[in-house]
This record gives sequence, C-alpha cells and structure tokens, in this order.
Amino acid sequence: AVTLVESGGGSVTSGGSLRLSCALFGSTDSNLALGWIRQTPGKEREGVATIDFDGRTNYVDSVKGRFTISLDDTKSNLYLQMNSLKPEDTAMYYCAAGWLDPKWILRGRASYWGRGTQVTVAS
Repeated sequence: AVTLVESGGGSVTSGGSLRLSCALFGSTDSNLALGWIRQTPGKEREGVATIDFDGRTNYVDSVKGRFTISLDDTKSNLYLQMNSLKPEDTAMYYCAAGWLDPKWILRGRASYWGRGTQVTVAS
C-alpha cells in the first residue's frame, strides 16, 4: 500500500503562486503513476497533472504552461508548482497514485489518495 500526505495549500490572489507537496510512504516502484487531482463541490473530479518514475509528465489543457509537476530524486516527494493562479483553480487538491496508466489519473481515477489540501484563489 501507498500512503500520501499533502501540504502546501492556502489562499492567494489571482496571478499568485503556490507549491503543493506530497510525501509518499510505503511500497513504491517504477510502475507507480503519480499525479494531482482536484475537486470543487458539485463538480466532477479533474485530473490536473501526472508524472511517472521516468519523469514523463502530462497536464490537463487548462493548466498547461502554468503548473509544473515534479518528483524528487528520492522518488519520495511529489510537487505541484502552480503559477499564474486563477479563481477557477480554486479546489481541493489531492495527491494521487496507482499502478495504472497515468491517463487514468488525468481522468480523476487513482488507487491511493491523500486527504487533500485546499487551494483558494481570490479574484
């Protein structure tokens, strides 16, 4: 099993930046896909970004050029650097993982979830 613990959410004004972190604990290997999924009350979950252990990344169109997902060299810490934040980025952000194709995380699916961290962007 994999345990994920997020940190780094908060409130910013439009155009600001935040960096989310996720610590990974448990059994991980190179087949593990990682990513960030966000959800706003009343809306479906939305995959934001994914990364695999080889460093290949994918992003939902709405965050391309603004968000960057990364994994440290120890493969124990996942990050999401969010720049040029917009009010529509406001959501609960979840660190997510699974032994599956990363495309499923972009579709809002995962085997393991963190508890989430709130990001609020004021206009």
